[in-house]
Amino acid sequence: MNQSRREFVKLLSKGTALGTLGFLVPSTLFATNKLKQITILHTNDTHSQIDPFPSSHKHYPNMAGVAKRKQFIDQVRAEQENVLLLDAGDIFQGTPYFNFFKGEIEMKSMSKMGYDAATIGNHDFDNKVDGLSNVMPHADFDMLITNYDFSNTSMDGKTKPYKIFHKDGIKIGVFGIGIKLDGLVSKSCYQETKYSSGIDAAQQFSKLLKFEENCDLVICLSHLGYTAFNKGDEDDHQLAKKTKYIDVIIGGHSHTFLDEPTVMKNAEDKDVLVTQVGYAGIKVGRLDFYFNDNKPLAYSSDHFQLYAIK
Repeated sequence: MNQSRREFVKLLSKGTALGTLGFLVPSTLFATNKLKQITILHTNDTHSQIDPFPSSHKHYPNMAGVAKRKQFIDQVRAEQENVLLLDAGDIFQGTPYFNFFKGEIEMKSMSKMGYDAATIGNHDFDNKVDGLSNVMPHADFDMLITNYDFSNTSMDGKTKPYKIFHKDGIKIGVFGIGIKLDGLVSKSCYQETKYSSGIDAAQQFSKLLKFEENCDLVICLSHLGYTAFNKGDEDDHQLAKKTKYIDVIIGGHSHTFLDEPTVMKNAEDKDVLVTQVGYAGIKVGRLDFYFNDNKPLAYSSDHFQLYAIK
């Protein structure tokens, strides 16, 4: 590891979900062979942005697009052995590609990029729950959702509440939660899908992953939004504060561009990383975690601007 990258690495002390932030990891730790690195790449609200924005775009000329995103992802995978690629929902809607292909091209593109898992956003119901169900065969990755009950819909049996990934002996538990649909999505679109509290589901499944499955790192894919649009709605701030066992919240829905993850306190006053990278695949988030004896020791979060898809 070079010195410039090492300077981003922050020590995580004992006694918190990820530890107390703010200290540099001694360089001697990297001289040992015991440290294991896990790289998490993440997106959210890509909204059918298959092509880059046009050169005339006011804010993001020539940025985004799945070809450029894949090039970046492939580059990281060539450099790092243990990589997870995750998405926090709203894969669909936003360009004519969705109107014409109904989500098929998005699922195929994400499969080509090698996504490991995603959760479901409100716009993923825009072609109705049957439309989402119809394109699921094109997804070579798992759709994770804990608080939508699809029992009486065509999506029944096509999602999982969580998945455990094994990377270099490290167990990483990932689960998904979705936003309340009533009032946001037409009933004709979500049909008989039943919603329950995302925060309640998050507490239940993060506890299961931490203690029953003995995961070393617990990640929540959340489509609640960084902050709630309406008073009383759930959001990632509340999610962090009201739960106990989540290490990282990868968020979506609010299209929030964060320069780096926000460190919040959970219900036991332990640290939780909350992150989100805007929309349209303009940026890809990256978190590097370092483990010693399967315990999270440190993380690195380079400024996301380094990973803008230009």
